[in-house]
Amino acid sequence: MRATISLLMFMCLCSVTACAQDMSGNHNHSAAASPSASDNMVSQEWAKQRVAKSPRHREWVKIKNGNREVNSFVVYPESKNKATAVIVIHEIFGMSDWVQSLTDQLAEAGYVAIAPDLLSGMGPNGGGTDSLSADAVGKAIQSLPPDQITGDLNAVADYIAKVPGSNGKIVVTGYCWGGGQSFRYATNNPNLKAAFVFYGPAPMSADGTPDKVALAKITAPVYGFYAGNDARINATLPKTTEAMAELKKKYEPVTYEGAGHGFMRAGEAPDANEANKKARDEAWARWKKILAGI
Repeated sequence: MRATISLLMFMCLCSVTACAQDMSGNHNHSAAASPSASDNMVSQEWAKQRVAKSPRHREWVKIKNGNREVNSFVVYPESKNKATAVIVIHEIFGMSDWVQSLTDQLAEAGYVAIAPDLLSGMGPNGGGTDSLSADAVGKAIQSLPPDQITGDLNAVADYIAKVPGSNGKIVVTGYCWGGGQSFRYATNNPNLKAAFVFYGPAPMSADGTPDKVALAKITAPVYGFYAGNDARINATLPKTTEAMAELKKKYEPVTYEGAGHGFMRAGEAPDANEANKKARDEAWARWKKILAGI
């Protein structure tokens, strides 16, 4: 199992450069690899300003997982009805401004949304993402124990299912590294109503093929959102689709041609290119339609 997760972590860590390239819609390798570009993945002024202007109630809560406290960002919809809750798993860049903005946008769409900082307690003096340098964030995520990630997400799911605005239904979504983790979490939580995987791989065996033992545990439908210009991730899709079909699991992948890895973030940046913007808009429309039916 640890070999499986190590491979998954390696694959997702390889996407740091890809995510950085797509931050602004260009593909300057030297800029993407620079510390300043990595820093921009955590701090996006345009996303921060959007959250600051939001009229919705938002708060930070500390959720207990054994001896751990998982610092989590929660946003509530402006609605008199109880709503499905969405767990947002961040990219390899940790708890960024964009992740908080996306969480707010989910609440705007009518859902209770919660984004846990899975690096809580992993930084200096027990800090999280905001206590770490850009380089340290990637290293810290690589070192996260798989059982700890699952435990944190279970604690978050239990918490958000019981808040007054929640109807008890839980779905999970994730991006880049978080996309792979959302797929993996679907193998660990039989109570999920759906998993939304954005440009992340399925759990893999040591030989690089889909881990059918893990995938067999999935009880929720899995919806995939992939970029056309993302050969590394897309190379895993045929065998994942085959394995899920063999196991009689619902898996619906959609590829957005012309878009790059990270298009949900890159597609709403002020300098977004047309392909990423189009992919983001189409993915949002598809996602909200599916969510409405849960």
